[in-house]
Amino acid sequence: MKYIVVLSDGMAGRPLKELGGRTTLEAAYVPEMDRLAPMSEVGLVSMVPEGMAPGSDTANLAVMGYDPKIYYTGRSPLEALSIGVDMKASDVSFRCNLVTLSEEDCAYEERTILDHSSDEIPTEEAAILVEALKEGLKKSGYSFYVGTSYRHLLIQQRGTVSELTPPHDILTKKIGAYLPKDAVLLGMMKKSYDILENHPVNIRRRKKGLRPANSAWFWGAGKKPALDSFEKRTGRKGVMISAVDLLKGIAAGTGMDAITVEGANGGLHTNYRGKAKAAVRALAYEGYDFAYIHVEAPDEMGHQGSAADKIAAIENIDEKVLKTVICGLEEAGEEYRLLLLPDHPTPVEARTHTGEAVPYLLYDSTAEKKGPAVYNEKTAAGTGNVWHEGYKLMAHLLQEEVC
Repeated sequence: MKYIVVLSDGMAGRPLKELGGRTTLEAAYVPEMDRLAPMSEVGLVSMVPEGMAPGSDTANLAVMGYDPKIYYTGRSPLEALSIGVDMKASDVSFRCNLVTLSEEDCAYEERTILDHSSDEIPTEEAAILVEALKEGLKKSGYSFYVGTSYRHLLIQQRGTVSELTPPHDILTKKIGAYLPKDAVLLGMMKKSYDILENHPVNIRRRKKGLRPANSAWFWGAGKKPALDSFEKRTGRKGVMISAVDLLKGIAAGTGMDAITVEGANGGLHTNYRGKAKAAVRALAYEGYDFAYIHVEAPDEMGHQGSAADKIAAIENIDEKVLKTVICGLEEAGEEYRLLLLPDHPTPVEARTHTGEAVPYLLYDSTAEKKGPAVYNEKTAAGTGNVWHEGYKLMAHLLQEEVC
């Protein structure tokens, strides 16, 4: 038996007037999801424990079967694992977004945050800007590391974890009330604007009609994580397929292999089929028992506030990921159990994560269940299947005893 998770990041949402009171998932054309729904277990699952922020970090740990209340030490340290940063126990890691701030003539604190991703800046351009920050913000005990797209890292030696605001939580707002209280971090952010505002990379981006990556934004602080082996916990050899450093970091921390897929970039136009084909190869031909396919696109489109693009992302997952995985495994003659779900909602009107329960679909190629006619938030709620402790759903997928 093979096991697959198709994690559609942020896919769940809320009803929208512009969609006639439907969510983006309800409005999307998803024939593969709807074909599976009547043969599957469908329900709701809460992946974010009460009292914890609804982030992809806590939620994906839960999907993987790790109780966030026990294992979560911060988002950025997981990303540090993915790029090979050797954190010491006393180090603190910070996510460093390259964001777009408004550029009117005013104090830094008066600026508005326009985009947490700087139009999903490509890694090649972002790396040049991070190198400029390394040089311009050079300070003993602080080190910058290049990540992917707009997502990068700052490591502080012998640091203290402080609560910082995720930039995607305050889109369109003035930043003054959300800036770090730590004088060093605040000073770096202010100076980063001076370094980046007229950098040649940003001058070229403006000419192309793209938003400039004109400021660093620090958040997601945490200490070195201590995750245990997924294979030792479950007896299954697993592989992670994601373009996002956070998920690659979870893989590294849990001893799973990570596959890099050419053209996978975490955006709307990622290599969906390439991810699915990589999972099929790993499961059917390379000796893996478990594959976790993470697709970031619905979350990013939710943050951008675009219902049309979020629908497009969901439809791409249905056609290019889900269908490709199922066809590939069936052609290979593999029996499998497949779990499809988001980690958290990212409603387009909120443009940030929310903490509601999300719809899941669990299909077993050997033992069909009776489920609803279609798969979405509303039909999942109507089944009466509810998992309040989401981290236990992994054991259910793997056919293990649920404690």
